[in-house]
Amino acid sequence: MASHSPAPVHKEPRGLKVVSESDRHPKARTVQVARPKREETSFLPATVQGLGITLKHFAKNLFSRRENSDIETINYPEETIPYPERNRGLHRLMQRDDGNVRCVACMCCPTVCPANCITIIPAETDNAGVEKFPAVFEIDELRCVVCGLCVEACPCDAIRMDTGTHAMPVEERGHAIETKEKMLARGTPSIAVQGGEGPDWRDE
Repeated sequence: MASHSPAPVHKEPRGLKVVSESDRHPKARTVQVARPKREETSFLPATVQGLGITLKHFAKNLFSRRENSDIETINYPEETIPYPERNRGLHRLMQRDDGNVRCVACMCCPTVCPANCITIIPAETDNAGVEKFPAVFEIDELRCVVCGLCVEACPCDAIRMDTGTHAMPVEERGHAIETKEKMLARGTPSIAVQGGEGPDWRDE
């Protein structure tokens, strides 16, 4: 005795009402579309609802106390969020024992910089141990992407980004340019030995 499989059950599409089905093909159906009401298509109720939420948060920020509130907004710059330990911060130029900049104007940092924000103009120096020094060393902090490649490329430990200080907002673009004097004032004498620990350091 042959068994007959049950007739397939067709589910109604979500949001649609089936009015009739075709006798020739059960999948051919006439549906009624549930169209939204006129008040649901108007933007005015949604606008009023959005303004209500905005006013609610405004009153909460204005009258509630910070210690008893779940508000995420902080009163910057009076209040700041601690930066993570690996935050690089503003650049600084390291100093030699005599207080001069350790940079020898080798042009490694402006060459590797992907934002082209470093400008160095080399000049001759009277120091017998140094061939050149940067007469001009400027960094445009508005163009800097804080990648740290300049620190990695420097062979003299002349530039670092470990200040942990964020660049301050400025009103004019020229005020965002860090000069050699500014970065040198943040620097400290470096005890790094240029060239490493010697030619036989791998054998130790």
